Amino acid sequence: MGDMPGYTVGLVQMTMGTDGDENLRRAMEKVEQAAALGAQVICLPELYRSQYFCQKEDAALFDLAEPLNGPSVTTFQALAARLGVAVIVPFFERRAPGVYHNSAAVIDADGSLAGLYRKMHIPDDPAYYEKFYFAPGDLGFRAFNTRFGRIGVLICWDQWYPEAARLTALAGATTIFYPTAIGWHPQEKAQYGAAQQDSWLTVQRGHAVANGCYIAAANRVGFEQPVPEQAGIEFWGNSFITDPQGQWLARSGDAAEDILTARVDLNDLETIRRNWPFLRDRRIDAYGDITLRWRDES
Repeated sequence: MGDMPGYTVGLVQMTMGTDGDENLRRAMEKVEQAAALGAQVICLPELYRSQYFCQKEDAALFDLAEPLNGPSVTTFQALAARLGVAVIVPFFERRAPGVYHNSAAVIDADGSLAGLYRKMHIPDDPAYYEKFYFAPGDLGFRAFNTRFGRIGVLICWDQWYPEAARLTALAGATTIFYPTAIGWHPQEKAQYGAAQQDSWLTVQRGHAVANGCYIAAANRVGFEQPVPEQAGIEFWGNSFITDPQGQWLARSGDAAEDILTARVDLNDLETIRRNWPFLRDRRIDAYGDITLRWRDES
């Protein structure tokens, strides 16, 4: 077997301030830094342009949203073309009056739009009131061709669902990127924090193993308290890249900004799938009930 190509992924772990233009400027700076480190496909955290505004329900915050051709995306189209890298740009998408999505644009290395993903699973938890802001995605689970390789994108709450990872891998993604905004409620951290974070790391490593693909999760970091009467969220960082056996290739800490890079080796991916042929042995004739809400006995 001849050599197959690979590519280098880069993740930006960053804090977000209250100035959207400053967040944009700093994100651009960090993408440049990742490119200088050799990254070819670079991912920003979920909703990088603002602090995590879903901690409250406020219709005025819909003003943060932008169309696909707004500055959150077009600025990075120009930067991607200048640097010759692909960039995954999460943004608050204004699709139409009253119709908004939590989305990610995949920009190829020539600045063209390789594709768009809209977050499919929308949470509604304390201080994560996303159902108020985001309509569920309607583009399905997809993979996108970039100059360097075929990748998939899922967003934050999507990362708990094996179905999402499976369908993205079946579309040909060799790496699944997870732009993320996850953290601790301060009052829960002492009792539940370690278990919550371990669950988050474990389930995504499981997706890597079950699908024979690379996983790259880019989380924000830092404490954000946009609602003074609420406790805020301590975003736990821990951005990471794993190989198809779930082994750490790169991992950040929980307190500081960081830029991670790691190499995707498509020879290794091929070898692992040959020896752990989970995709070959799937019983696709027996999975019809997966589309049921619950298997009621009748």
